[in-house]
Amino acid sequence: ICLQLIWVTLPVKRLDFFFTPDDTAAYICQYVFDHWPEEWKEATVTSAHVLKLIHQGRFLHGSVSIGALNLPLGKRSVMHLVARENLPEPPSQGQAKRDKTERRSRCCNIL
Repeated sequence: ICLQLIWVTLPVKRLDFFFTPDDTAAYICQYVFDHWPEEWKEATVTSAHVLKLIHQGRFLHGSVSIGALNLPLGKRSVMHLVARENLPEPPSQGQAKRDKTERRSRCCNIL
């Protein structure tokens, strides 16, 4: 599977890598760290553990294989690569329901 990784820095960097469907997000991050591209040398990171992949706007957990994403074989797929210590926490169900309710209850009745 051809992945075009977009390293989110200024300026943005793009580079193609090739992986198998069994490769996980953690493996890809480790591979990129171990084979850090010369083109990205001014934006290095200290550890593979801070590298995170984003696919279709969602952070991928390290155990997710790229085969599980049903990426098309033989075509380039694009993912963002960012340096971030931790994945963001999803909102709790209760908080998400409260947020929805609060948004709906903000209305104005004109009599």
